[in-house]
Amino acid sequence: MTTDTQSQRQEHGPARRLLGSAFAMLHTRLELIGIELAEEKERLLGVLFLGLAAMLLGAMALIALTALVAIAFWDTWRWQALAGITIVYGLGALICGLKARNGLRNAPLVFQATLEEFEKDREILRKP
Repeated sequence: MTTDTQSQRQEHGPARRLLGSAFAMLHTRLELIGIELAEEKERLLGVLFLGLAAMLLGAMALIALTALVAIAFWDTWRWQALAGITIVYGLGALICGLKARNGLRNAPLVFQATLEEFEKDREILRKP
């Protein structure tokens, strides 16, 4: 009975080691995905906060500028001044929108390092 148990352990030894190594690699890759996801979340929250602050301060500046120009030209060129400001704001919005779309289209892959590690693992496992 002891001999049967020892032979079964020896037969399952290499398979268990291989399976254990595969699970260890998978575990490492999942940890890497978690780290990258946490970093991406932190980066996005920082960018979101700064973007919202910039939008709020920019809107306040534009309101003040609009009031200043409207008051300065009220007696002579009131509608032309307001039309000019409207055109400038519209062009600014168009440029920002196009840049935002370009930024989304050219964004890097989120899990690039993880995908590279999986590719390395695949190449190692393919070698005889």
